[in-house]
Amino acid sequence: MLTADFMRQEQPKLWELALRLAPALYMDTREPFVPIRVGVTAFEQSGPSQSFPRTIKVDHARVKVVVEYAIYWDYDIQHIYDLEHVWVYIGHNDEIISCEVSFHGKYMIGLLSDRSNIQEDGRVQVYVQPGKHAMAALDELFRLLPDVEAVNNELAGNGGVLENEMFQGQFKFGANIDKLAEDHLRTFSFQPSFIYTPYEWTPDMFVTWDELKAEIPVRMRALLESLSN
Repeated sequence: MLTADFMRQEQPKLWELALRLAPALYMDTREPFVPIRVGVTAFEQSGPSQSFPRTIKVDHARVKVVVEYAIYWDYDIQHIYDLEHVWVYIGHNDEIISCEVSFHGKYMIGLLSDRSNIQEDGRVQVYVQPGKHAMAALDELFRLLPDVEAVNNELAGNGGVLENEMFQGQFKFGANIDKLAEDHLRTFSFQPSFIYTPYEWTPDMFVTWDELKAEIPVRMRALLESLSN
């Protein structure tokens, strides 16, 4: 496993490749939230992800490196704190061999069998569920979720503050913090348009996973403190 720091300093070409092939996210035109940061990890050998409960398998016959993009958002429409993932499998000719995307705690294939969601620039096109930020190769998949509209309206905020095991005890403080988070998130309620437009990354959004892991509790404590004041 190569960290982004090592890639930037010792293997700048690999770092540039990871940025060049970062997934092209397509988001609802009414989406109220944007990604904050992306934690990048490159796997040249099979190994466990540090940010998602799975093992990344590298088939050296086809794959040169697997790049994991851990995409952090301050908000999911139902809870404060959100971390989604895209895994891009890059071949020996720097082409995308495969892709996987996170979907509500699980993951699925993110590359269509006919490769029609590979853009002209070589990146894989991935749709983002309105408000919830699950990923899919087909936007129509979200319309099959029975609560796809309700989560952004009457169910907005009902998850309060999400503090998973990885950050246990680092930012969720105060007896009323879930209620404050719920009230705050309800102010973002919206009706999805189900029309998607590309989101433009900026280079400063890409950091090492270790950097992002250190930044998240700091951001969360500041955000939650602002709700308490």
